[in-house]
Amino acid sequence: MKVYLDLVKRVLENGVRKQNRTGVDTISSFSEFYKVDLEDGFPLLTTKKVPFRSVILELLWYLRGEDHIRWLRDEMDCHIWDAWADEDGHVGPIYPVMWRRFPYTDEETIKLEGNAGTVKQQTAKREVFDQIGRAIEMLKNDPESRRIVVSAWHPGLLDKMALPPCHVMFIFNVSNGRLNCHLTQRSGDIALGIPFNLACYSALTMTIAKIVGLRPGEFAHTIVDAHIYVNHIDGLREQLTRAPRALPTLEIDADDIDNITYDDFQLKNYDPHPRIPFEVAV
Repeated sequence: MKVYLDLVKRVLENGVRKQNRTGVDTISSFSEFYKVDLEDGFPLLTTKKVPFRSVILELLWYLRGEDHIRWLRDEMDCHIWDAWADEDGHVGPIYPVMWRRFPYTDEETIKLEGNAGTVKQQTAKREVFDQIGRAIEMLKNDPESRRIVVSAWHPGLLDKMALPPCHVMFIFNVSNGRLNCHLTQRSGDIALGIPFNLACYSALTMTIAKIVGLRPGEFAHTIVDAHIYVNHIDGLREQLTRAPRALPTLEIDADDIDNITYDDFQLKNYDPHPRIPFEVAV
């Protein structure tokens, strides 16, 4: 896709070199943006092969609401999250938990007056909130709302997460019978992460559009720190020499967000250039 190649060019030409926690420097650009129309085809990069199966399995894992990768790793033999999991497969309350079981506490405070002064006694009830379920409910009943927001950022739980969320918030918007999605990402690895995020959130948008009876609209993406690891530069320069090919199509058979499987996604006419290996910076 031209918009992706343009993003690569902008960061390579205008970015600044930065150090970071991984020990591998990046070329970084502040606040990059692009968008694609999902009716023009499924935005799976064609200038390199992107592993479609891993993209969809990651999305399905997000929708399971679990704090571990055992389904992803052991049942589906998908290892894209192994580097961040502990020996038992736990990753903490990251995307799946935030999307489907967002934790909060409903507190009631009772003030007791005594001779020694005021004593505060608190009773707390833990609750969880299904943000995806709520978004679907709102799209069905109040599609013109500007409050159809899903957040993966929970400041109080960051120290319990294997990796603080990179894609922190997305918002659904309905216009002319089309479902649009805007993703805000605090940090984006352009060579490896962004192609996955683009395909994953586009598939999510198309899936939910199918469930609520809307047409797929646009996927828009803002990346606050858009960066290229220095050991990815040569591979991305290779991609820039390749001409984009026609986008594939994605057919989705889904009517319930809780019961979809990998077999409900059918990718057709995907004809990418060969894979380019990029090393993951952990």
